[in-house]
Amino acid sequence: MPDRSLTRLRVIITAFFALDGFVFAGWVVRIPAIKHQTGASAGALGLALLGVSAGAVITMMLTGRLCRRFGSHQVSVVCGVLLSLSIVLPALARSVPILGLFLLVFGVGYGGINVAMNSAAVDLVAALRRPVMPGFHAAYSLGGMFGAGLGGLVAGHLSPTRHLLGIAVIGLLVTGVAGRALLREDAPVSPDRPRDDAPGGRPLVDARTRGLVLVFGLIALCSSYGEGALADWGALHLQQDLETHPGTAAAGYSCFALAMTIGRLSGTALLERLGRTRTLVLGGTTASLGMLLGALAPSVWLALVGFAVTGLGLANNFPVAVDRAGALAGASGVAVASTLGYGGLLLGPPAIGFMADWYSLPTALTSVAALAAAAALIGFATRRAAVG
Repeated sequence: MPDRSLTRLRVIITAFFALDGFVFAGWVVRIPAIKHQTGASAGALGLALLGVSAGAVITMMLTGRLCRRFGSHQVSVVCGVLLSLSIVLPALARSVPILGLFLLVFGVGYGGINVAMNSAAVDLVAALRRPVMPGFHAAYSLGGMFGAGLGGLVAGHLSPTRHLLGIAVIGLLVTGVAGRALLREDAPVSPDRPRDDAPGGRPLVDARTRGLVLVFGLIALCSSYGEGALADWGALHLQQDLETHPGTAAAGYSCFALAMTIGRLSGTALLERLGRTRTLVLGGTTASLGMLLGALAPSVWLALVGFAVTGLGLANNFPVAVDRAGALAGASGVAVASTLGYGGLLLGPPAIGFMADWYSLPTALTSVAALAAAAALIGFATRRAAVG
């Protein structure tokens, strides 16, 4: 595929990552309002959030098969439409069970687009022969930052329904423009890229490769757990425990997303300089220290600094893990690692909710630091598999 075509495809896929982050952030900054609207306790809200987790995790493995059959580009467009339409549903809920059901639908769209666009990105990374995966995830973080910033601005002026309806319209417009361009582009094929399917549809990977894919998926899980926790509980922690204004509380996720964006924008250079192992270890250690500050700080501003440091630390661990899994086993590897990774992203918030009921929200958030440290240890233990 010509270099110009690869560049064009990189821009298009980047737009899908940015859209995903923008839509998801639009939902998370309205969680406090929707919690109040439904009268949910912390534990009940955590249970409702399992709807997102269930919809996403179940869909992810199915999406891997759909990508192999129909192509990651086609599946990305379909899931982009579903994600944009389903974002309105949580704002319509007036009870916890209905909220959980609506979040199940939202989770289907969210899980599907994440596997599909990551599969498309892994194909492009292999064709470019450069570790540019962090750049795509930087677009996700940038979209999340703008989505959270917009949410903070309109939180006191628009109802959740009007806000999320506006996000749905934007999502459909972006999907229409970027999706049309994506469908005109063929997925690149690298001669060094392993085939992930035999003619009969069975994966061409051995037991060792499957084991490595699971290990990289575990790194993704430990890292994304913190992203999900801050997305769904960060604003509530600032507003409830540190008694800050709702607009300032929404800015907490913006600080986290901005720091993560900066970390991912510099991720390619960092990977080329340090390699995958040092990047994973440094990132996990930094995130662990940052989250301890963010969860236990006695003031809003120190907590915001902690959120930012956490974002810098977590920035590249998930992209590196998914990229390695995809390089090892193709779309199947992306699906497995994404399922585990986004499982951490989506199962983390309910776990935080239950721990907050049992102990306190600040104590529950320290679990993010523990798993970030675990990701650093696993990254060091898999240093031979992460070489290159």
